[in-house]
Amino acid sequence: MTAALALSSCAANEGGSTAPDASVSTLSGNLVGAGASSQDSAQQAWIAGFQTANPDVTIDYDPSGSGAGRDTFLEGASDFAGSDRAFKAEEVAAGGFKKCAADSSIVELPLYISPIAVIFNLDGIDSLDLEPAAIAGIFAGTITKWNDPAIAATNPDVTLPDLAITAVHRSDKSGTTGNFTDYLAAAAPDVWTSGAVEEWPLQGGEAAQGTSGVVDAVTNGTGTVGYADASRAGDLGTVSVKVGDAFVPYSPEAASAVVDASPFEEGRADGDLAIALDRNADDTNVYPIVLVSYLIGCQQYEDPANVEIVKSYFSYIASAEGQDVAAENAGSAPISDSLREKIQTAIDSIQ
Repeated sequence: MTAALALSSCAANEGGSTAPDASVSTLSGNLVGAGASSQDSAQQAWIAGFQTANPDVTIDYDPSGSGAGRDTFLEGASDFAGSDRAFKAEEVAAGGFKKCAADSSIVELPLYISPIAVIFNLDGIDSLDLEPAAIAGIFAGTITKWNDPAIAATNPDVTLPDLAITAVHRSDKSGTTGNFTDYLAAAAPDVWTSGAVEEWPLQGGEAAQGTSGVVDAVTNGTGTVGYADASRAGDLGTVSVKVGDAFVPYSPEAASAVVDASPFEEGRADGDLAIALDRNADDTNVYPIVLVSYLIGCQQYEDPANVEIVKSYFSYIASAEGQDVAAENAGSAPISDSLREKIQTAIDSIQ
């Protein structure tokens, strides 16, 4: 184990600074990652911090989207992937991860937690309270006007315009879409009947590429509504979601709470920490439209050249310092200490 990795792992366990002193770092090489655009701001901050501490390491991250990132990793064109969903159990069982040794499993680490904001652009309106069925109806195309009774009923003090709704969705295969539709399917199954899918299943509305494309389309439109990582909501209007008997606005704390309340998926390998999110929690401290984005690598790499860099970089991201850097730069929710311990154990198992 290199000195840099030893320092990183020790600090991660102690909850202190994890970035090793550049004067003693022995890590060198180039690490390539690709995937979730939701992670982009956090990745840039993580990369800056890690490269400062390890000046002979270069890390490149392409925010090409979760689906593209998983495909790139599967094909062996990247050392790690960022994805807003874990690989499905059957995808893991099929194998074929070209960077990984034969018969190696993968590690999937829930290291970026963020609420997904329902964003909108209506003159003079900064926030709306909506029930799950209303949100589902808007994106299913059954609610088409902003002054629809389903919206007006929960916003009695808001003057809603007689204006057409333009719902914006992702045009690319997206883990954000997968998490958003998973919420719709769980919370309003009678209205949203298209299931949890990463590729938008319906005709109509407006399609936009990536998180930036959705935010731009909503910002530049009138009567537009979309969904995006909450760190990108900016000055747009946002929705508080009905949970139990209250309307809950998004926040990092409420997003983190739903993750800690949810179990890991059954039947996974020890380092495969896929979380089965509970979208129907009625705890009013929970915001259920949450994105859990994973860092994905091999349990055992075919080529050991970058193993120590992968482990050290993942350990830095998992550390209290790394999570605080992401929270400051991307508005994400730091993982809990108990989850960090499980993640660090998985990282330590990488070979």
